[in-house]
Amino acid sequence: MRRLFVNAGILAWKEDSFHYIENGCLGVDGDTICYIGADRPAEDYDDVRDMTGRLLMPGLINCHCHAAMVLLRGVGSDLPLNEWLFDKMMPVEDRMTAEDISAGNELAMMEMIASGVTSFSDMYMEPRTAIRLNERIGMKMSLCRAIQSFDPSETAETNRNIPQAFELYEEMNGVQNGRVRIDFCVHAEYTTNDAVTKGFADRCRPYIEKGARMQIHLSETEKEHNECIARHGMTPAAWFEKMGILDVPTGAAHCVCVTPEDMEILKRHNASPIHNPTSNMKLGSGFAPISEMLDKGINVALGTDGAASNNNLNMFEEMHLAAILHNGFHRDAVIMKPEQVLKMATVNGARLQGRDDTGRLEVGKKADIIAIDFRKPHLYPNFEPMAMLVYAAQASDVCMTMVDGNILYEDGKFLTLDPETVISNAKAAVKRLYGEAK
Repeated sequence: MRRLFVNAGILAWKEDSFHYIENGCLGVDGDTICYIGADRPAEDYDDVRDMTGRLLMPGLINCHCHAAMVLLRGVGSDLPLNEWLFDKMMPVEDRMTAEDISAGNELAMMEMIASGVTSFSDMYMEPRTAIRLNERIGMKMSLCRAIQSFDPSETAETNRNIPQAFELYEEMNGVQNGRVRIDFCVHAEYTTNDAVTKGFADRCRPYIEKGARMQIHLSETEKEHNECIARHGMTPAAWFEKMGILDVPTGAAHCVCVTPEDMEILKRHNASPIHNPTSNMKLGSGFAPISEMLDKGINVALGTDGAASNNNLNMFEEMHLAAILHNGFHRDAVIMKPEQVLKMATVNGARLQGRDDTGRLEVGKKADIIAIDFRKPHLYPNFEPMAMLVYAAQASDVCMTMVDGNILYEDGKFLTLDPETVISNAKAAVKRLYGEAK
């Protein structure tokens, strides 16, 4: 189908920066953007839509998520990370079945679609459940099978997770017309050992030429950071480098406690830190030195983390916090400009995921587009569109979400999933996990 949007504000991409077009036109041919401009094109389109009062922008990319943890939303609130994870999260997760995880994934995907997320990176159990759901739902996702080892004597040859990670890659990488990508993953330094990690890195290395990526947690807390130094005589970033993990293009979630030397390691390996401001502050972990990383030319992306530590999957909230947090901390009103934050949520996220064909509105790129309703009272007047998107817009202002030219959500209606079924399945999972319906 050929579809044309007219009379739209358009946050287009031109010469390595955003370029705003007022009352412009954007054409989509199949799954690809075929026209962007101020004037209406002469070609015919099958569907012409008047977007007066709405702004088109690239879909948001949530680069760190544990989607199915929406089922643990609100559990273990107001605890530090270590207690929250080991005392509250893991006992529930031990009871979760593939059916529960499927219900959680679908609920999370519904939440993300309605809030303008077109692609997400996920680190959780049973990734095939999300892939099966996505045959119908139609998002973009980068999933993995996390490597963990709690046995100091275990090796890469005896670890049961490693064969599963490669089986998942060989079976599922690139399915659904490339919307699904499979990453490799080491959960964290504190959940594995040297032999397993180094052996896994060695096995991953040949896949770099195939476009493989890596997901890790890195220096999320001061406790994690210092305990790694006590164990290994080096920081988590230095340890991951020594193990060879950073040889694979890596998305490093959190990076709250990284040192200047750690930042140089990340830059040397073209690794991408993922800023999760809500989760890090809610858990009392602190927040990453983002402005310093950006000054070094490091590709910083944004994520929500799981809904159990956030407690939502709202990327507009993450953009807002990422902008104001660092300005306030540094007492500098321009250290995090709106355009930089928007890049973190779109362009930089696409780069982290290895998706060169998305993350920006440009002719020839995939039609991964969202529309924001600027007719809302809190979005008027609109003198600076990028500032309004970062400082004023809410997830509820999203009025359309499109992936590969297919509209998944529009004006409050989900077109590829049934909300009643999703909520019913989630309630059934909650009842199984907690013993009563919530």
